[in-house]
Amino acid sequence: MLKNISVLVVEPGDNAASEVAGFFNEQTEANIFQAKNSTEALEFINNKRSVELLVTDLFFPDKSGLELIQKGIAINPAMVPIVVMPPGGRQHVVESLQAGAYFYIHTPIYQQEILEVVKNALEYQKLLAQSLQHKPRLRKSDGFAGIIGESRPMKKLFEIIERIAGNSEGNVLLKGESGTGKELVARAIHDLTPERNQYNFVPLNCAAIPEELLESELFGYEKGAFTGANRAKKGRLAHADKGTLFLDEIGDMKANLQAKLLRVLQEQNFEAVGSVKSTQIDVRVIAATNRNLEKAVADGTFREDLYYRLSVVPITLPPLRKRTEDIPHLVQKFLLMYNRGRKNVPLGFTDQALQRLKAYEWPGNVRELQNLVQRMCILHGGDTVDVGSLPQRFQDLCDPAGNSETEKQNNISEDLDFHAMTQEFENQLILKALHMAEGNKKEAARLLNMKRTTLLEKIKKRHLEVKI
Repeated sequence: MLKNISVLVVEPGDNAASEVAGFFNEQTEANIFQAKNSTEALEFINNKRSVELLVTDLFFPDKSGLELIQKGIAINPAMVPIVVMPPGGRQHVVESLQAGAYFYIHTPIYQQEILEVVKNALEYQKLLAQSLQHKPRLRKSDGFAGIIGESRPMKKLFEIIERIAGNSEGNVLLKGESGTGKELVARAIHDLTPERNQYNFVPLNCAAIPEELLESELFGYEKGAFTGANRAKKGRLAHADKGTLFLDEIGDMKANLQAKLLRVLQEQNFEAVGSVKSTQIDVRVIAATNRNLEKAVADGTFREDLYYRLSVVPITLPPLRKRTEDIPHLVQKFLLMYNRGRKNVPLGFTDQALQRLKAYEWPGNVRELQNLVQRMCILHGGDTVDVGSLPQRFQDLCDPAGNSETEKQNNISEDLDFHAMTQEFENQLILKALHMAEGNKKEAARLLNMKRTTLLEKIKKRHLEVKI
């Protein structure tokens, strides 16, 4: 079993991965390689790109297993990671799968479970390798933050990212519709900047945190600064020192915090809440918004001086409808992600189905496309998604070639899914309220007679935004 297969086992010597290494050595004919830590493992993967399976623990003194998985896949996209972890810790399971792990094994380890997991992982690895052979060559930026694109707008974007990363100074303002990948671009800039990528990338969503908590989350606080402050806490600015602070939905930041942030950008220092001591920092700020900040400046709701401090390098991300030639590449990427969880045969899309996807406007952009592919991988029973398998809104479209016929098939689960239809109606109400409120989520919650926290949770979970 496992002849001519290369397996890299990362184990310091006294952990669960050691048991797996022992199993492979005793029970298989695979080529077993061992690394003592994440750094050694990454060097091995970089020098020997033919590794099919990576078996690793989740925690190491030098780097986390999550970072090892992400960077290892960036070097060798055809490698399939398997994580060994103790029972419980649901969050660790989710984080591992999101980082790119194919599966996880809980301790104590059972040989039959290992055999089953490895068998399935190798089948998936073959599919992955075959798919990558036919995959168009992507820019090197793709390996850092999952940015996919061969279209002219994306090639131009990659060039801009590389220029920005060549200089560690200069704040960046990312503009564009929701779902276009602003955080991915921010991470790519951070990862490609040599002076900063050894330090933290710290994201903060200005709209997701209540106004009264945002200041302490950003600046941190001293013990006793306010009721309930039983201990001091470092803020996101301190964590981002020498690295990158990503401020998402900066347009929702209130005036008092705008003034404090402006001072940070000017002076490169700040005071924690309840402290009189200034802390010096060196941080690049990347801000993002789907709102029209120029209009907000004209209306007096956003500081003009802060706007110019943030937009040293402004970048507008293209919506998906402006780069439809990238849709097949994106679908392929998402299929590789979500086929891992399918119990049936791996899923694919026909050329006709891809043409319908290209004809759609994609108001939710790449995030909406990702959700569609995930939904198909969960609900579709066959191995191919054709036009008739797509949701009705795609069936009613003309494809780019001009085909106008509506393809009707009996998809009972699609037409009669009460939960899906109810959720779709609710989504439309939320989008309408956001539009009427010009993107103001507090006002939208009032119009909907809904708690603001409930609305924010639905918007985040369903990736709902509105263009202003």
